[in-house]
Amino acid sequence: MQLQQIDMNLFPVLDAIYATRNLTRAAERLHITQPAVSNALARLRRALDDQLFIRTPSGMSPTPLTESIMPRVQQALGLLGSSIAEQHQFDPATATKTLRLSMNDMAETLLLPPLLEHLQHTAPGISVESYYVPRDQLVKELAANSLDLGLDIPMVSATQLQQQRLVADRYQVMLRPDHPLASQPSLTLEQYLELEHVHVSSRRSGPGIADVALNKLGRRRKIKLRVQHYRVAPLVVLKTDLALTVPVSLARQYPAKLFELPFQIPQMDWHLLWHRSQDDDGANRWLREQITALFS
Repeated sequence: MQLQQIDMNLFPVLDAIYATRNLTRAAERLHITQPAVSNALARLRRALDDQLFIRTPSGMSPTPLTESIMPRVQQALGLLGSSIAEQHQFDPATATKTLRLSMNDMAETLLLPPLLEHLQHTAPGISVESYYVPRDQLVKELAANSLDLGLDIPMVSATQLQQQRLVADRYQVMLRPDHPLASQPSLTLEQYLELEHVHVSSRRSGPGIADVALNKLGRRRKIKLRVQHYRVAPLVVLKTDLALTVPVSLARQYPAKLFELPFQIPQMDWHLLWHRSQDDDGANRWLREQITALFS
């Protein structure tokens, strides 16, 4: 029988019998009756298709299967207990924990330097893992506690998630400082379309937000380079005559010439995403507060 079909409430009973080697003492330890312990053991035996414990003169002796699974059962119960305790009482100064975040490379560039600087002083025992989880898998990862938080665009249909807006980022056009057009006070739409552009997308093909807006005007820009990450795109722009349509928060980190876009495109909304089950978790709540403060 598959593990998810077993009542998880039975495993503390298994742990108590293993620790005491006696059904009566296991019942006392769990503050339940001995018949309740016997019933739980019978259910586990059926579910796992094993006797689990054999009666001997010295007490309930664990079977090889019980011996093999108990280290993981005890580890899981310990993690559950510590998680419940942390949910209501979290001290960042003494906590030792790994926080797992999903974000793209641009969000990493904006958030991780100030966040790690902040953690170094306020929560030195906390480590961070950052990687990008595709949006179609994000809800599943957050629900399974494989992730603590996500930074992404709003996910309107994801009713299992809580979402908090962090910032609305508008777009500008980036050119190198000595670009032939850099001395101009502004860019016209025709000049924008005459330029060759860097397009950032994790997909192999398909338009970006600027292309969608231009298509509505019946216009099209020239894509010279398509790359996966925003981090490398400005470095290419600073070495070439290519243009990059980029969120302002990232563009301002480079010694580049910035122009307002000569057409309208929607702003990029950054949202903090977490699963509803983590709403009251102490560590998760504390991290949300820190990230919100850093963005504001």
